[in-house]
Amino acid sequence: MTLIDQYRAVRGASEAICRPLQKEDYVVQPIVDVSPPKWHLGHTTWFWEAFVLIPHSPGYRPCNPDYNYVFNSYYETIGARVVRTDRGNLSRPSVDEVYAYRQYVDAAMERFITGGPGEELQQLIILGLNHEQQHQELLFTDIKYILGHNPLFPAWSERDIDVAPGGNPAGFVSVPAGLYEIGFTGDGFCFDNELSRHKVYLEAFQVAASSVTNEEYLAFMEAGGYTNFVWWHAEGWDWVKKNSISAPLYWHFIDGRWHQYTMAGLRPLEGKQLLSHISYYEAVAFAAWKGCRLPTEFEWEAAAAQFEWGKRWEWTESAYLPYPGFKKAAGAIGEYNGKFMVSQMILRGASVATPAGHSRISYRNFFHPSLRWQFTGIRLAK
Repeated sequence: MTLIDQYRAVRGASEAICRPLQKEDYVVQPIVDVSPPKWHLGHTTWFWEAFVLIPHSPGYRPCNPDYNYVFNSYYETIGARVVRTDRGNLSRPSVDEVYAYRQYVDAAMERFITGGPGEELQQLIILGLNHEQQHQELLFTDIKYILGHNPLFPAWSERDIDVAPGGNPAGFVSVPAGLYEIGFTGDGFCFDNELSRHKVYLEAFQVAASSVTNEEYLAFMEAGGYTNFVWWHAEGWDWVKKNSISAPLYWHFIDGRWHQYTMAGLRPLEGKQLLSHISYYEAVAFAAWKGCRLPTEFEWEAAAAQFEWGKRWEWTESAYLPYPGFKKAAGAIGEYNGKFMVSQMILRGASVATPAGHSRISYRNFFHPSLRWQFTGIRLAK
């Protein structure tokens, strides 16, 4: 696929995710971690303007000078921005104006790409495509949070992307002790936090061949999992008590039966489906209850070729830290990953919301331990 075809496909995919929405859905921000769909569409357009067109396309005129302030996410190098908590206050620009912004920038980008940018700029464009694909996953999870906290539980569409049957194969995969190479290798794209490739020594361990299902987690709940401090980290137990947590996100006990909100609406809980929307705290507590633990990110990567993955982001027992030899790029691009290497835990794999072709064994996702609005799950190790 040519670069221009890749660009068109990725840009079209973002809009396709939003197509089932009502205009009112585009502006809602229930919590700080969830951005309005309209903001995602604007931010992923601003990226092309700020990083490609303005610095590298002579004569390009920004669509609207105010959009740099409105749609900058966290790039201090680029300038001032709307505070993250205030993204839901942006009733203007309107949804129609944001779509017009996308058309304006797309026309300029297509001219730029067909003009034959050099190798360095082509790599920047590929980074931008991967950046937008990250926001496509966020669009799915943010839309689910927005609609899943609407008292009417409206469906995003009849397409239930939540479906991920589990349970096969059962048991654990054994991995012998030894030296293993960790990190990206190959000729394709990777993010800077996947580098540099390096060797780690691992003791022998076992990792579950399948991630945890709803019925397995329900057994933990019925055994008093949320009422017994013994399974929890102190910080996790404080989180449970402070927030009155008693079930995974989107689980509702209605008329004597557990239900789960999905992208296709509220449905009875399916026990054989893979567990989803779990915090790191809950993952650790469940693992302790089972007499197991979570795998480290190095163990996960060393064993990943031996089990099925890619349906749920899987929590690991590893903090988000730089690899040996990690270097931040100069300028604003250097703010992409390195600045977040504090107080966050690593997740590995991908999820049902991850765009096709956007996952790989070395991909490192990262979130704070309490967050669970992503499609996060549990894989046990021992």
